[in-house]
Formats: sequence, C-alpha cells, structure tokens
Amino acid sequence: MDTDYPERLLAREPAPPYDGEGPFALWHFSEDPSLGRFLPHTPATNPGAPPLVWAVDTRHAPMFWFPRDCPRGCIWPVSATTAEDRERFFGQSAAGRVHVMEAGWLRRMQACRLYMYRLPAEVFRPHEVGGYWVADEPVDAIEQAVIGDLVARHADAGIELRITPSIWPFWQRVTGSTVEFSGSRLRNSATKQAAGILERPAHVVRLGLSAGRRRSAHTAGLEMRAGMPAAWPGTPELIDVTIFVN
Repeated sequence: MDTDYPERLLAREPAPPYDGEGPFALWHFSEDPSLGRFLPHTPATNPGAPPLVWAVDTRHAPMFWFPRDCPRGCIWPVSATTAEDRERFFGQSAAGRVHVMEAGWLRRMQACRLYMYRLPAEVFRPHEVGGYWVADEPVDAIEQAVIGDLVARHADAGIELRITPSIWPFWQRVTGSTVEFSGSRLRNSATKQAAGILERPAHVVRLGLSAGRRRSAHTAGLEMRAGMPAAWPGTPELIDVTIFVN
C-alpha cells in the first residue's frame, strides 16, 4: 500500500489532512493495552452482518481520539459543502476539522490512556464508508503506540475540539447540512432525554451512494435509511449509514 493517501479507493471524499498526520496506515484504537490478535466478529447489535476485523486509516484516526464510549460528532467540509454551511460551521475557526463532545465526558477524556494498534494494510480492503477498512481473516498487530493526552493531541493536530453541555443542538444542525460528518456513541449522551431523543445508533456517517451501490452496502453489513426522522433532519439525496462495530 502506498504511503500517499489512497483517495481513489474511497466511496466518499476523505477528511482533510491534519498537522503531523504521517503516512497512510491502518489502526485499531482501544483502552486495553493487552491486545495483539484481532479476530473477525459479528457485532451483537447487528447479527446479520458478516464477521469482520475493522480498522480506520491514519487520515480518519482522529475520530477515535476519545474514550471508547464517549459520544462525539466530527465534521469537515467537502466539495459539495455550500458556502453558507462553510461559514455556519467553520466561519469562526481556522481549523478544517471540528470535533464536538459533551462536557460530562471531559474528565474521562483527560484521564484516558489510549492505545493505537497498527495493523497490516495488505490484508484489508476499503469499506463502503470511506476511512474504514475491513478484513475477513484474523489479524495480528504489528505495532503499538500510546496516546496519553487526547486534548493535546487534538490541539497538536490543528483539529478544533469543542466542549458543549449537549451535543444535540449541534448534531441536529449537522445532519441537515452539506458538511461531511461522523458520529460515534451518540446513544451514550447524557442529554438525549432532555433533547427528546430516545434512541440513537452506535455510529452514524453520511455517505452519498448511487442507487447501484446501495445493495453492496447492505451486503457489507450496514443498516441504511433514506432520509432521517423529523427529530434528525436530513437531505433525501444522501444515505445515512449506521455501522454497528463493537
């Protein structure tokens, strides 16, 4: 695999590069320091999915610079993002990527010691959702690295980290916009009931798919929905993909 980012293999535009990004590689993030071998598995939340080993590439790794269960939303502009939305979400920032988390998770964020496991790229293939990669066979990690200060990691990368009492006012606007987004562990938000939200999936991304590619995404183990419920407004030409990865 080339060290340059393989954008040609992805189904969506990648996030912009960040400061100190380094070469292309595939990673698994965990708070467990004892991992070594990763076995294909089917998440309990999506029993119809094929067993896979999941990895994220270096470009999209910052989406995992959080405690595992921390609810967060990550956004970046793409070529389809309107000038209005660029101003709306990035107009008061010099950053090309913005991550948002809830204040209730700040202490856990500060205390978290995160382990990055580098995985051999040659056994993986790109997933329908750009930035994610999957393998059908057991995979042994080839390197372990430690991130000890996740807030400083964001600062050093030039990624804006916003801390807010509730993620939902931000997220409801994001999902109805033209920015690219990825949300993780949103169901863990302490403010979801106050926001009138009863249930949320484990991980949500926006993926623009042609009609012909929707079937392949289904076979890859994704739950797909056209449009969004009223409490979560979206645009009908985009498909919302829910990934269940434990």
